[in-house]
Amino acid sequence: MDFVVSGLLFAFLAGSLLGSADRPLDWAGSCVPSSCQGAPIVEVATPASTSVWKFSRTQGGKEGESFAAITKTADTTQSDLDFAGLIVRCAPKGRIDVLVALIRPFPPRSRPKVTIAASGGGSLTFDASMAAAGAAVLLPDEVSAFAAGKWQTTASLSVVVKEADSEIKGVVALNGLREAYQSLLANCGQ
Repeated sequence: MDFVVSGLLFAFLAGSLLGSADRPLDWAGSCVPSSCQGAPIVEVATPASTSVWKFSRTQGGKEGESFAAITKTADTTQSDLDFAGLIVRCAPKGRIDVLVALIRPFPPRSRPKVTIAASGGGSLTFDASMAAAGAAVLLPDEVSAFAAGKWQTTASLSVVVKEADSEIKGVVALNGLREAYQSLLANCGQ
């Protein structure tokens, strides 16, 4: 599967998790006035990098409720074809969720083991649960602290998702995470 098809599938998956009402942001995390309504997903990039995090917003089920997320596709040269990327999203009650997006879903009731290794060294293994009908692996709450801190100075993550006899591996570059994360936080309560 080439990068374009993988990217399109990831965008579709992120949209499925979040809906489709996207709003572009400028560098400060504010809506770009000329295209605030109904605009496509916007890329948030660091000036010195071609790597992008995509911001999206969707309407929730209740009146006035909306959710925001940032997504990053996998490094396709170092990842299995079934590994799509990483999603960091606003969650209810001020929490932040971190999910691993997959192309090939696991059964919705799966409880996969996820091992995350930072490029600077060290790895941790977590028990996870499934979201989006098995197409995304929801990591435990403690992982959100890494996205808010240590991952912002880490070049990349290696991720291994194991469920029964199946294993999916992937790598996600993290450059630009600090700016994208700040934009996410600025838009979580809106």
